[in-house]
Amino acid sequence: MDKPIMSAGPHIHSKDSSSRIMLDVIIALLPAAVAGVILFGPRAAIVILTCVVSAVLSEYLFNLAARKEQTVGDLSAVVTGLLLALNLSTNVPLWQCVLGSVFAIVVVKCAFGGIGHNFANPAITARVFLLMAFTSTVAGGAAPRFADAVSSATPLNLIGTEGAVLPSLGDMFLGLRGGAIGETCILALLVGFVYLLVRGVIRWQTPVIFIGTVFVCYLIATGSFSVALYEVLAGGLVLGAVFMATDYSTTPITAEGRMLFALGCGLLTFVIRRFCSLPEGVSYSILCMNVLAPWLEQWTRRKPLGGV
Repeated sequence: MDKPIMSAGPHIHSKDSSSRIMLDVIIALLPAAVAGVILFGPRAAIVILTCVVSAVLSEYLFNLAARKEQTVGDLSAVVTGLLLALNLSTNVPLWQCVLGSVFAIVVVKCAFGGIGHNFANPAITARVFLLMAFTSTVAGGAAPRFADAVSSATPLNLIGTEGAVLPSLGDMFLGLRGGAIGETCILALLVGFVYLLVRGVIRWQTPVIFIGTVFVCYLIATGSFSVALYEVLAGGLVLGAVFMATDYSTTPITAEGRMLFALGCGLLTFVIRRFCSLPEGVSYSILCMNVLAPWLEQWTRRKPLGGV
């Protein structure tokens, strides 16, 4: 009798394999990565390369040490390294980039059984780890090459500051302001978002509800349409909503559960930004909702006809 095949979904009957889905995510992230290199210079390319290589090498060595089948071919380690890099600024030392990649792969992913078994998004968890361990270098962002001294300041730190001059909404959309490598150019992120929708990799509800919740909360709290729009464009909200809040492994599988997940992410992001000392709440909100995802899935699971 043939040995049964055991693997993380999607399974053999699916039209898409894990590697195909990961390749689509990589392709969708390329516009943001290219925009980051253009805006922040060669140092951005070095950070991206360092995170990706470190992530792939960490998974390879872990599987080798644990005598497990090599899984680097599914490209999930590449996605993790790329996402982590896009969430970091060019001010982060390279050794911290390596440490973050190792933490994401070994501690968050491989230690829990590999792809499909991790309790939280590896890239977002690694970023929170780096934020807590190296706040002075990881928090905030770098100044793009094409922005003046005023518009290069991190918008989230400027909003609400008396006398501060914010970059224009056009500059915010194109990425001509301070921030992490992959979070500033909203245009590039939207290109990736459309690609994932067309490929059927993600559904539109989670990003739209996540971003829409933050917008509505700020519109109610401030009464200002422009402030609410700045909060949407600033920080890593679009990057997190499109590429990390839609992760298959760490979000509910039910449609209602995903909607509640996105709503919770938006509310937590608003609370953290508005009432806590942390300017950026996206990473923390996604991580918190990752932990709650199994309960959301349980609460929204549909009962079969006749079931108790």
